[in-house]
Amino acid sequence: MQMMFDALWRALADCLRGRVIAWSLFPLLVVAAMVALVGIFWWDGAVAAVQTWLERASWLQWLWAWMGSSYAYASAIAAAVTVVLLMGPVIVIVALAVVAMVMTPQMVELVAQRRFAHLERKRGGGWASSALWAMGSTALALLALLLSIPLWLVPPLVLVLPPLIWGWLTYRVMAFDALAEHASQAERQIIFKQHRYPLMLMGVICGYAGAAPAIVWASGMVFVAAFWILIPIAIWIYALVLAFSSLWFAHYGLAALYSLRAATAPDAAPDAPSSAPVL
Repeated sequence: MQMMFDALWRALADCLRGRVIAWSLFPLLVVAAMVALVGIFWWDGAVAAVQTWLERASWLQWLWAWMGSSYAYASAIAAAVTVVLLMGPVIVIVALAVVAMVMTPQMVELVAQRRFAHLERKRGGGWASSALWAMGSTALALLALLLSIPLWLVPPLVLVLPPLIWGWLTYRVMAFDALAEHASQAERQIIFKQHRYPLMLMGVICGYAGAAPAIVWASGMVFVAAFWILIPIAIWIYALVLAFSSLWFAHYGLAALYSLRAATAPDAAPDAPSSAPVL
């Protein structure tokens, strides 16, 4: 537990660094670029298609008849809002996926340069291995979620099972990425076995932390007028949570790797990692 708390305060301190804050703004640029592309190439066509569907929907005919001549204006607004609500989550998910692929290695490299510069890089997991590991872990997590849905009807379990499943997924993906560059495959397997429960607890905590921006996101869905203000805030918080999670797992994983090598080959152990505060 001491190693986990040590990695925790180091990750929190690193989140105050200008480099990390700058990276947390990166997803906003990605989203802005995607929104611009959508606005240029697909917005008019998408709104027109949705408006046509709304005007022809039989279950809405009573509404258009009640509105009289102003139904065309109302249907245009409803179509634009519908397109935003449908495309918004897709844009954000794609942007965060891109950010996760780019940001996580940067956070690991930041920790490695500052604390573990002399730790040998055995490169036990490349980009392809990381992608396959993430996809396989995600598939297992989604399967577990589907199988556990009937248990959600029991009030306490709905607050326990999803965070546990997402915590398991977070620890699997984040821990793999934290060790991919420095650990060999055998070393990674040993660390996963020896530190399973602390890593799992870290994943669950990160999962609960990731629920905070979802509240902002939901508010943006409810208060459509504030959508373009609340959603960027939610995206930025997501990016900060992602950066914190990457830093926390990087500090813990690389420290665990250093300890493993020191224990198995004390005479060949690298220089001790820096214990100075990271501010």
